[in-house]
Amino acid sequence: MSYRTHLKVRFGDIDQAGIVYYPRFLHYFHVALEEFFADALKIDYPQLLKDHRIGFPTVHLETDFSKPLWYGDEIDIEVRVRRLGKTSITWEYLTFTKGEDAPRIHGSNVTVCLNMDSFKKMAIPDWLRDRLLPMVAS
Repeated sequence: MSYRTHLKVRFGDIDQAGIVYYPRFLHYFHVALEEFFADALKIDYPQLLKDHRIGFPTVHLETDFSKPLWYGDEIDIEVRVRRLGKTSITWEYLTFTKGEDAPRIHGSNVTVCLNMDSFKKMAIPDWLRDRLLPMVAS
């Protein structure tokens, strides 16, 4: 199962060439991930960090770019859970422009479940795993 969120390319996202500066895609992916937690998992990411003291820092990252995005483009970021491990999650992100079926940018990252007090990895709590399991892509 996947989740999509809508974004718009802003002036501050572009570089001298007038296209999205590549590190901005990592920001887009994280924005989509926060929306995924709020909408699909029904827990706001700040609540996860502050109240549950759980974080998901990235430990591995890959991104492929097939076509640029321009200032003003309307985009959809699709978030997928590729793999749900004991302490880690592999995420996939597909970036589409309005009216196109093929993604322009494909990214993935691996996050590790982290105890925010000790900064040590921990098992994904059962209550969160139960919410994530139906989202794992088949």
